[in-house]
Amino acid sequence: MTALDTEPRNATSVPLAPLLAERWSPRGFATGHELSDEELTSLVEAARWTPSYFNQQPWRLAAARRGTALFDDIVDTLAEFNQLWMRRVSALVVLVTETERDGETVPYALYDAGQAAAHLSVQAAHLGLWAHQAAGFDKDAIATLLDLDPAQLPLTVIAIGEHTTAEDVPEKIRERDAAPRARRPLDEVLLAPLA
Repeated sequence: MTALDTEPRNATSVPLAPLLAERWSPRGFATGHELSDEELTSLVEAARWTPSYFNQQPWRLAAARRGTALFDDIVDTLAEFNQLWMRRVSALVVLVTETERDGETVPYALYDAGQAAAHLSVQAAHLGLWAHQAAGFDKDAIATLLDLDPAQLPLTVIAIGEHTTAEDVPEKIRERDAAPRARRPLDEVLLAPLA
């Protein structure tokens, strides 16, 4: 049972689409959960169909399920705290963006890749799964592992799986997952009042 079973996770100022209103990034994942081929493919397919500046599609992905050599190699590149909880997830997805192509800067490469991560996260929610994007990893080690060229920038490692509050999840992770969520007030986000 999760907090979502009893009350809304996010206190939005107006109603949002349920997938957006309930989305969050837990760290407590069920080690017994496995992603099917179809589920994993649907996650990367959602990223593939992300809008893109001039359809340049600068993002690249590496997806690996728990129990594979690539998954273990990705875990080895993570910061110590991230290793603690990310080794439990069903799959890890490395998101990379192409910053240059044919010697020219790819405009909006970071923006487009961010959208790909968001689309993947929403697809995970649609599947009843949770996605947690993390920046705590060794970029050079990921670049070596995936044989990236210098124009390919690793941005995030996305953990995918089923949330749990089971006793085998470290207590500090369960406490973080149970903590209330907060966002800046809308008037702090807006550069000008809504017009």
